[in-house]
Amino acid sequence: MTRSLLASACALAWILMLVVGAHAQTDMVLVPADDPSGGAADQDASRTANAALTDNDSQAPIPFEGGQLTITQQEEYGEKVLAYDGKQLASNYDVFFDRIVKIGGVNAALVDVGDGGNQCGPAKVIVWKPEGGTIQTTTVEQDECGAPPAAVSDNAIYFVPYLLPGDSKPALQWSPTGGLSTSGSLTYTPEPGTDWKDVDPSKYDNVIDAFHNEAVYKEAEKLLGKEMSDMATSLLVGGGTEKTASGAFYASGCVPHDCGGNDGFMAVDPVKHALYFARRGDNGEPQAWPAVKTWPADIKEALDKALGSGN
Repeated sequence: MTRSLLASACALAWILMLVVGAHAQTDMVLVPADDPSGGAADQDASRTANAALTDNDSQAPIPFEGGQLTITQQEEYGEKVLAYDGKQLASNYDVFFDRIVKIGGVNAALVDVGDGGNQCGPAKVIVWKPEGGTIQTTTVEQDECGAPPAAVSDNAIYFVPYLLPGDSKPALQWSPTGGLSTSGSLTYTPEPGTDWKDVDPSKYDNVIDAFHNEAVYKEAEKLLGKEMSDMATSLLVGGGTEKTASGAFYASGCVPHDCGGNDGFMAVDPVKHALYFARRGDNGEPQAWPAVKTWPADIKEALDKALGSGN
């Protein structure tokens, strides 16, 4: 996916490089702010602690700004509580320390807090203590479905949103002095110069990946208009594609946390340069682009099988 930062293309490229670097880390090494070794001496202990999380789902206290950050769980299947010296800061079913970073000379602890499961990622809770002040928190979340990836610089943390076809969303930044603010706007853009001959479903983890192709994107834009983002959302929870007898490929999916109630279907015929979309409506019957009566028989059969509706 190509994403263009309307405010500053150069700034976005720099932020994305930071995000890639952040995702390349495989070990969660938590470095207390007063550790002069930079955490090197604690790496073995951190790996041991991370391994222990798998066994008993407990996390050791983290020294932070003269106190301790703790994550506790009172009941076996209850929520976990993030606290600082006994004062509750956040709670949910999944709460995990990410890391401690220094922003503008101020230490900030990043903690992932979410519902669990694989449909939505966790929100990011930022914990910091202003000089001479008390412990503070702010929560970063996008569309009530987790925080965008975080990229850390010397003076700010940048949050780069995940975009679906048709989306435009703000890129956020946080600093201890400026708080959470908008740093620019991101717009989903397909890969320039790609055409129908470049469509290759074997490379797609999800049928939404077909929108990366410029020819597919433009055709979808003509069919769906302002419905494109909602249509893509209805395909988010899904897997790979299947083929029809004529060679078109298709897949179905659903909206996170609403499978069975908000399901989508997409088919692509790269030979005929045609797309077919359907989404289950409020009355249980799918809306379709173009009208289902114009669909080839094998693609309509795939739709009926996927959404379980005779049309």
